Amino acid sequence: MNRLQESIEACLKNAKGTWSVAVKDLRDDSSFSLNGNEAFYAASIIKVPIMAAVFATAEEGDICLGDRLPLRREDIVGGSGVLQFMSPGIELPIYDLVTLMIIQSDNTATNMLIELIGMEKIQAFMNELGMEQSKLHHKLMIVQANRIHSNEITASDITSLLTLMARGECVSRHASEQMVRIMKQQQLSNGLKDNLPATNNPIVGAIPDWEIAGKTGYVEGIMHECGLLYVRGLCMAVTVLSKGCREDEARDMIAQIGSDVYSYAR
Repeated sequence: MNRLQESIEACLKNAKGTWSVAVKDLRDDSSFSLNGNEAFYAASIIKVPIMAAVFATAEEGDICLGDRLPLRREDIVGGSGVLQFMSPGIELPIYDLVTLMIIQSDNTATNMLIELIGMEKIQAFMNELGMEQSKLHHKLMIVQANRIHSNEITASDITSLLTLMARGECVSRHASEQMVRIMKQQQLSNGLKDNLPATNNPIVGAIPDWEIAGKTGYVEGIMHECGLLYVRGLCMAVTVLSKGCREDEARDMIAQIGSDVYSYAR
């Protein structure tokens, strides 16, 4: 892990903006963080703990993931996602809303789930997981006139959450398996994999050299990536947060960090 830490620190030495990185190797629990406890505006990474809170509420029996929620006109917000283009009145299973929230980063689905579970309950669940430095203060794409605080995360908190999922300890093993499966289907490009080798294999059914279960977060001036990088049966939990950096520069840096983690894991 020292070699990986040195490589990433060297990579970020001359980087513009502010960066935070937290990495954990699930083989031996070795880890390192760079500014891991510094709070960053959460962007769409906050959707990962929201997903976990939904599964926890279902595990408690308060909701069923197959229950359908109606899309109301007042639920619709802009930004990422397809629900904003759908007709009010359609009903979607809670599980499908979670899937849209993660794989398409759908903001409307996210707000519907926040409304369903409740901000206080989501925050309480995050605290139970030890994510006490990460905060959910508001829904997405809604600018409140009296807003004082913004949603915040730390790289260490998110990497800890990913680690629990990978170990089957986030809510339950079954819930963890479902959350990881959903995150593997993310349709937005995850920058951590941009420099990784192609996984195309002419052999049907061949096991890929690597997979990533991840989530992207981006607003102007901010780019975040988190994920579980699976390499030949091994797993690395990685979170990279950035602010004050041009999008292309941030993406190149995140891709280099992903490549470094992959090389270390091999």
